[in-house]
Amino acid sequence: MVEPVERPSTAGQRLSAPESFGVSTLEPGLRPPAQAPGRPVSIRVQMLDDTQEVFQISQRSSGKCLLDLICVHLNLTEGDYFGLEYQDHRKMMVWLDLLKPALKQIRRPKNTILRFVVKFFPPDHMQLMEELTRYLFALQVKRDLACGHLVCNDTSAALMVSHIIQSEIGDFDETQSWQHLLHNKYLPDQDAIRDKIMECHRKHTGQTPAESDYQLLEIARRLEMYGIRLHPAKDREGTKLSLSVAHTGVLVFQGYLKINAFNWSRIRKLSFKRKRFLIKLRADPAQNAHHDTLEFAMASRDCCKIFWKICVEYHAFFRLFEEPKPKPKAILFTRGSSFRFSGRTQKQIIDYVKDSEVKKVPFERKHSKILSNSGGPSQSSSFRSQAPRESAVFVQLPDQTDSTRTSHLNGSQQIAVTNNNGFHDFLAPSKPANHRGNGSSPDQHLLNPGSEDSPLGSPHVAVNGTAPVNGQDVGSAPQSPDGGQLSPLTSPLLMDAGYVRNEDEEEARRKKFPTDKAYFIAKELLTTERTYLKDLQVVTKSFQKAVASDEAFSTSVKNLILSSYEPVYKFHEGFLKEVEQRLAQWEGRSNAHIKGDYQRIGDILFKNIQGLRQLSVHLQKHPECLVELEKLCRSVRKVEALCREFEQQRVCYLPFNVFLLRPLHRLLHYKLILERLCKHYAPTHEDFRDCRAALAEISEMVLQLQGTMMKMENFQKLLELRKDLTGIENLAIPGREFIRLGCLSKLSGKGLQQRMFFLFSDCLLYTSRGMTAANQFKVHGQLPLFGMTVRKSEEEWGVAHSFTLLGQRQSVVAAASCASEMERWLEDLRMASDLAEQGSGGASDLLCTGPADREAGPDESEEELSGSRTSLERQGHRGNTTVHVCWHRNTSVSMVDFSVAVENQLSGNLLRKFKNSNGWQKLWVVFTNFSLFFYKSHQDDYPLASLPLLGYSVTVPAESENIHKDYVFKLHFKSHVYYFRSESEYTFERWMEVIRSATCSSSRPSTCSSSRPSTCSSSRPSTCSSSRPSTCSSSRSVPNARKELY
Repeated sequence: MVEPVERPSTAGQRLSAPESFGVSTLEPGLRPPAQAPGRPVSIRVQMLDDTQEVFQISQRSSGKCLLDLICVHLNLTEGDYFGLEYQDHRKMMVWLDLLKPALKQIRRPKNTILRFVVKFFPPDHMQLMEELTRYLFALQVKRDLACGHLVCNDTSAALMVSHIIQSEIGDFDETQSWQHLLHNKYLPDQDAIRDKIMECHRKHTGQTPAESDYQLLEIARRLEMYGIRLHPAKDREGTKLSLSVAHTGVLVFQGYLKINAFNWSRIRKLSFKRKRFLIKLRADPAQNAHHDTLEFAMASRDCCKIFWKICVEYHAFFRLFEEPKPKPKAILFTRGSSFRFSGRTQKQIIDYVKDSEVKKVPFERKHSKILSNSGGPSQSSSFRSQAPRESAVFVQLPDQTDSTRTSHLNGSQQIAVTNNNGFHDFLAPSKPANHRGNGSSPDQHLLNPGSEDSPLGSPHVAVNGTAPVNGQDVGSAPQSPDGGQLSPLTSPLLMDAGYVRNEDEEEARRKKFPTDKAYFIAKELLTTERTYLKDLQVVTKSFQKAVASDEAFSTSVKNLILSSYEPVYKFHEGFLKEVEQRLAQWEGRSNAHIKGDYQRIGDILFKNIQGLRQLSVHLQKHPECLVELEKLCRSVRKVEALCREFEQQRVCYLPFNVFLLRPLHRLLHYKLILERLCKHYAPTHEDFRDCRAALAEISEMVLQLQGTMMKMENFQKLLELRKDLTGIENLAIPGREFIRLGCLSKLSGKGLQQRMFFLFSDCLLYTSRGMTAANQFKVHGQLPLFGMTVRKSEEEWGVAHSFTLLGQRQSVVAAASCASEMERWLEDLRMASDLAEQGSGGASDLLCTGPADREAGPDESEEELSGSRTSLERQGHRGNTTVHVCWHRNTSVSMVDFSVAVENQLSGNLLRKFKNSNGWQKLWVVFTNFSLFFYKSHQDDYPLASLPLLGYSVTVPAESENIHKDYVFKLHFKSHVYYFRSESEYTFERWMEVIRSATCSSSRPSTCSSSRPSTCSSSRPSTCSSSRPSTCSSSRSVPNARKELY
């Protein structure tokens, strides 16, 4: 092998950067430490772009010194995410210890090549501040894909490779892309999905390399194997497993399937003894258990030590605020290892980059063949399909990026207006981009959300300070047509629906309201906060009033609920007032614009999320409230009747237990809103720093409460299903998890009969609609999953979409409504059956043993259920629960869908129109729990009506429907058709996204087949998959991996 020529390593020489000492990653603000005296030695390092560099270090220099030299060479600020690995004399891959001398670890430096790779994978790539860091992470993902370490399905693999190709060769050209894929191997089985890769690449036109890196990391971070290094092991039974470590804790894999996870908060101690790796867990107070110790056997003591070291480093990097201090040296003898993490923790990195003004140094993308201004700060965070950031002053911006990007537009049917942040809006060719002569750049042209005559409004410039907008002063408060002051935060589109404006009034109205995307994200925060506060009032006011005078209700439980929710309600009451005031200032309805600095929301979010952390004690008691209330209902019949009676009130539009979990769900909403803000802002924007800091705070809170939240969601779902079922014992027992419910046809001696099936982690129940006053479903039988097999049986029985369930004592033949529905049931049944085989065995008998219940046979006829249809009206029972909707619309939902629904909650003003009506009606609409709830205004205490969306399809109106309005979507199910109109492109896309999560989510792909007109396809090319099924499925698919809290 030809040895590369040794040359001194100067700063930035490889990436053509100016000569500079850069920033040391381990000693902020200082130059690299002086090397210890000694003979210089050459060390070869393979970089992430597959080049090899030679570095000169002293014979006594530590590993930390070598890593510092590499980071200075790259001008890399966030170098602590990376490490150096090499193959030692035992042929094992190990990490270079930063505290020990490098040459004491590398015994043969001339024959050893160190690899500079990513060592710590953060949960969100938005935590990486520098574009260079994200570029290096993208190279790591590219390497892991090629090596087969990053295992995923073909769709995700093709999409990631398409983004890699886009960053390397630019926009799609069929011949060039084909040749590039022939000469470059990105996947082990690349040829099989080459056409799919090219089809994905075709959709990335106009995407810069920085945007491609962002999209690549966005996809990769959601994969279960992202950043995972498997360490082979065995459990006590000898089952082959693999251990890994991540930011959350220690993970256990069987093959490439994660079967268990131990959060850092649960782990008391990690240790190893010879070949045994030990995980000591904290005792669970809810179960009054002793300390648990888990034992795994690894190949050797060295394997245990290597894995133990990386666990110690991961824990310190992600969980500690600062670098741990060294242990004091023992006087006589030492006990245990002195190994510790060396370097800055993730919090120190984020704080350092946030607080210091590090000069952005240009760098070169080795594999990229397109021009990219990677050094400017405006490109360090680039995202597609977003509005441009606000410009503080009117200055002529550099046109280097624009001139480069416009070269891709020849022959195109659309004109892409691109700004220096990589944002671009698509304008129709009939209205070319208007490059103004007042110094504004093309990135300041926005689609006006208020236009009623055209999909495009007049170009608009969003500014901060007192600069004029299109020659008009933005300081005047908007007036309603009658000259009165508008009510706070009234939408320009939804007000005065029947008022006819002339063109001058329409133009003036456009200029008075913000059009920046950040404004509409902040407005979503406001509207959802209003709904959230109303939900808290159900617990703190309505429920407390209902139980105040009842002596049967335990005073301790009553006080527990009040003391846990009242402080949270008061806090959010003040938070809502601050958000309302800021939005009013943002819209120009006060004199705050004279002082400037009002078109932002991150400072309010950061301050209040810090305040919310002080309420963590109360948030942690909310699951306890749910459990104690359930115990009280079981022990006191009068309390159970009281709770059922309260749920019949109109103010309680959801099951009451859902309201008890609302504060935990709200943390997820804050995280998603902050992610959208950070994605929208450029790193140089004045609001970016506060949003990033707030995102880091709320992400940590979500991480701490995520396990509890998942357990409580399952517990709440079991309690809700218990109310809909009759003829069973206790449904919510420890270890049982809900998986899917839905309507199937059961084959019996009387033919196909409609039945509701309920799949749990240990058994399958089948029921029919009973004759009870509450229209409960009567259980006919159960099939234990232990030992059960599933097979398709369409040809055997001559029934379409049928399958047979073969249990140890009984067999059942069921038929689904369509092929996709059958495949979903088969997938969940097989998964649950496999997990039951790995579990403890048989399930407990759920069926009641009373004589009346024993008389009910599995072939019970539908004739004896006649008359139950009218009982709903007689008793006033709310019949639009998920179970009843699935029964009537012949569909099913899974726990994954419920998990997605928790995140996809939205509220705001919409205009509604029926199929044959002429006018639009303004309503306050709340989307939650697979339904739309309609109010006259956000101040109403209860909804006027509701619309369950399971089975519905959502599209945009066709030309033949004569709906000549912007931002209109259509809901239809059989002959039922509704039109809804939103106020802006952003809100339109958000409503389409969340409604699709209920109508065509991961569990209902068949309804996505409805075509969308081209007017909408350009804005959201992949909205049908927007419900984030991958993140939910990975966390919900392993029932036996969690401990029960109840």
